[in-house]
Amino acid sequence: MAQEQSQRTLTVQGQGSVLIPATIAQVNLGVEVEAQTAEAAQQQAARQSSAVVELLRSRNDVEKLQTTGVRLNPVYSRRDNQQVITGYRASNTVSFQIPTDSAGELLDTAVSRGATRIMGINFIGSDEAITQARDRALQEATLDARSQADVVLATLNLQRRDIVGINVNHTSHTAPPVPYQRMEAMAMDASTPIEGGEQEITASVSLEVRY
Repeated sequence: MAQEQSQRTLTVQGQGSVLIPATIAQVNLGVEVEAQTAEAAQQQAARQSSAVVELLRSRNDVEKLQTTGVRLNPVYSRRDNQQVITGYRASNTVSFQIPTDSAGELLDTAVSRGATRIMGINFIGSDEAITQARDRALQEATLDARSQADVVLATLNLQRRDIVGINVNHTSHTAPPVPYQRMEAMAMDASTPIEGGEQEITASVSLEVRY
């Protein structure tokens, strides 16, 4: 009987969630041009891309700048029931991070320098804020699991003895939705408002409680 009682356990799973300001914008910016020849398309894309990259490098608030794509593809159309090449499309894309409150102004300037596509924007918190929020979410999840165990056992007139198992599940970082996807940048308003919103950090903890 004593052995049976010592093996009685209850497993509960707690959840924790913390919201933090999304103060950083992760931007994918591109230049896309078309020309009659491959060489002309590539050269034009290179000129416009160089101007955009020069702008980004001149900014003290731009971080993690890197090239993410360089493409050159033929453009086809149908003539006399045949598919023929009518030109070439060249595109260069870069990604970078910038404080959210500076993103709108920078995007407008980048368009004036030659950028033609905003491939996407994600909003996240700083590394420090994410780390602190992850710790708080784990604390909340642990307390939630222990509280659930206490409520269940108290309802059954049982008493929690000790915790014999702990399982920490992966925390997740849920960023706000992407506001632009492959949008033609030149169609945007001259003053682009950017609001980062909040990022949700969640955690899950399972406890095996002996009673």
